Order: sequence, then structure tokens, then C-alpha cells
Amino acid sequence: MFFILFFIAGFPLNAVATASEVYLLRVDGPIVPVVADYVAEGIRTATEAGADCVLLEINTPGGLYGTTQEIVETIMNSRVPVIVYVSPAGAWAGSAGTFITLSAHVAAMAPGSRIGAAHPVGVGGEGELTDVQKEKITQDAAAWVRSIAQMRGRDPSRAEMAVLESKSFSDGEALNANLIDLVAANREELFKQLDGRRVTLIDGKEVELKLAGASLKPLVMSPVQRLLFKISEPNIAYILLTAGGLGLIMELYHPGAVFPGIVGGIGLLLGLYALGSLDAQFGGVLLILLGLGLLAAEAFVVSHGLLAGGGMVSFILGSLMLFGGGSPDLRLNIGLIAVTAVSMAAFIAFLLGAVIKARGRPVVTGRESLVGTIGKALTDLRPEGIILVEGERWHAESLEPVAAGQRVVILEVEGLKVKVKIADEG
Repeated sequence: MFFILFFIAGFPLNAVATASEVYLLRVDGPIVPVVADYVAEGIRTATEAGADCVLLEINTPGGLYGTTQEIVETIMNSRVPVIVYVSPAGAWAGSAGTFITLSAHVAAMAPGSRIGAAHPVGVGGEGELTDVQKEKITQDAAAWVRSIAQMRGRDPSRAEMAVLESKSFSDGEALNANLIDLVAANREELFKQLDGRRVTLIDGKEVELKLAGASLKPLVMSPVQRLLFKISEPNIAYILLTAGGLGLIMELYHPGAVFPGIVGGIGLLLGLYALGSLDAQFGGVLLILLGLGLLAAEAFVVSHGLLAGGGMVSFILGSLMLFGGGSPDLRLNIGLIAVTAVSMAAFIAFLLGAVIKARGRPVVTGRESLVGTIGKALTDLRPEGIILVEGERWHAESLEPVAAGQRVVILEVEGLKVKVKIADEG
């Protein structure tokens, strides 16, 4: 009866359908492995929940080529429509962001944003590439971006220009070049323009986007993902590695401090993880670790500063090599390297000064502290007898005859016996 009344009244049955649900993902920073996990998890969650589409907002200078491939593959094989929106106004989809934007079912940009400069400058941490290798990587990236553009009905020749010529496009230029589908100032305008648009999924199924009055469900990174994303930035990873190494060095210089060792160990491991995820040069990491090891060894080996000097040289060279030849979006700040090197040198000098000063102090605890102490002979020492030292009776052996009552100085401690001689007057 309910359906008959609706039909008679002229109301369509879908008038009582629930509002569309859009899952929102946000990437603001470099494209690193944790971002690929976040995007894949978000699209999977949206698919399982039966969401109408996924809105991926990006603002990125670029990132790792391998990670970009993972994200593009996830988007292109998605069973739910994915909208990539370069926002807010003035945002950038550079390098890796270009591939991600072009791979979307719908690509949109905010006014004042830009896209492009996708020429590959480094793949992985293999170090300097030959010209032939660079050309192979560039041609592969060009073929890939053409394939993506053709699949999404975009201009492959213009997309190729972003790779081969490092060309960038403003929002208006990208729209005129058929690289994106629309320009929208905000989400409301974006949804209004997209309402009723039809997109084709990987299985050939056509889906109509019904975004009028759609509800937005943000999917944020988990606390662990946020932590890994924050430290997956070259300068932060470098600081963690350096600070962690210094913490361990402090623990070695002052055993038993505990806190510097714990914090240093955690910092060092986090730094190594971050550098690994950023495909840092393996040789650079080894040189930095060698430098830290040499600085630590200075406390135990008398090298007159040679170990410390060699450690600083190794540390600086490793820092310069760490991201050499890689993407300019994932480079260390030269100023940070200089400040870190100077600060480390001053810190090590301070620790070494404290160690040297401690070595120069007389021993004040244990049996060794008795050496040089003045005592009094309680019996004749010919050559052995009993002496009184700091209120304690000791069995003593003298190198010369000593009469009871004479003052003696302790020369050596052997088990429960001390060797003495007559103390000089005064």
C-alpha cells in the first residue's frame, strides 16, 4: 500500500533514498610509502562501506617514483570512483602529484593551483645514474603518463610534456589542455559540478555521481601513520638519526646515565626507518654511522683527536651524499647540515673535555684511593707490621725499617696488604 500511494502521488521511489556518502582523504606533503598505505586503506574502506565515491585532496611537491606507482595502481583499479582535487587555492600537484591527478576518474583543481614538472630525477637509492639510465627512466615515465591519460580520456601529448619538458600548467591551462575535468573553488562547488556526471570503472561499469547534498566522511591517518608521515621528511629523518647517535655517544661517555641511551636508541631507529622509506643513499647512511662510531671511539682510544676528526669528516660526507642525485623535493637543507656539524663538533668537544678532566682527578673510592695516603705505624715494620690508615688497621710491608709511631705513605695495595715507605717530613 505504501508503494502504491507513492506511485499515485507521483513521487519516485528513490525520493526516500539516503544521501550519497563521500569518503574524504587528505594528503598534504611529500609522496612517501605511508601515503600509499593510507590511500589504499581509505579506498578499501570506502569500497567495503559502499560509499558513492572517494575524494582525495592533495597538495604535494612530489615524492618517490615507486610509491607513486603504487598509488596510481590503487586508484586505477578502484571499484569506487576516485576524485582527485588539487586544493586549497594555490596548492601544487608537482611531479608525483601529476601522475596521481591524471589517474583519477575525475581530476579537479582549485583556482591558483598548478600541476606538472613531472620529469623523473631519481628512482630509489641507487646513486648517480648514467645518461643512458636516466633516458630509460624518463622514456618509461613518459610512456606511463601517456597510458594513464589515454585511459582517462585526457590529452596524452600534453601529459607527456610534463615529463619530457618538465612543463607545469596552471589550473586554467590544465583545463584547456584537457588534463583535468574542471576547476572548483571549494568542495560545494566541486560537488555541484560533478552531480550527474558518469564515470567508468576498471570493470567497465558506468557509475553516475549523485553528489547533491552528499555527506562527507573524513578518513584521517592513524596515529602511527601520522607519526611515520611526519618523520618521513628528509630533514626530520636526518635530525632523528643525528640526535639518536649523539644520545648513544653520551651514554657511552657517561655509562649509567640511561636516559640518553634510551632516547638515543629510539631516535636512531626511527631515523633509520625514515631514511629507508625515503630511499636514502645506502653509502651516505653508512658514512654517517661510521662517523658516529669514530666519535664514540674517541672516548676509549687515545688518538689525540684523530678519531674525532675522521668521524666529523665521515659524518659530513655522508650527510652530503644522503639524498644526492635524488628528487629535489627530497633533499637535505645544506644549512641544516652545517649547523648540525658545528653543533656536533662542539658537543663532542664538551664531552671529551669532561672525560679528560675526570681522568685527571685522583681516585676517591675503592682500594686504589689509598695510594698516596699517609698512615702511622702501630708496630715496627721489619719489614712487615701493622699501620693505621684513616681509622683502619692494615697489614703493611715496608721497603725500609720503620719504627712504631713513624708516619708512612702507602705506595701500593696488594689484596689485604699495603706496601709503604717512611713519609717525607712536611
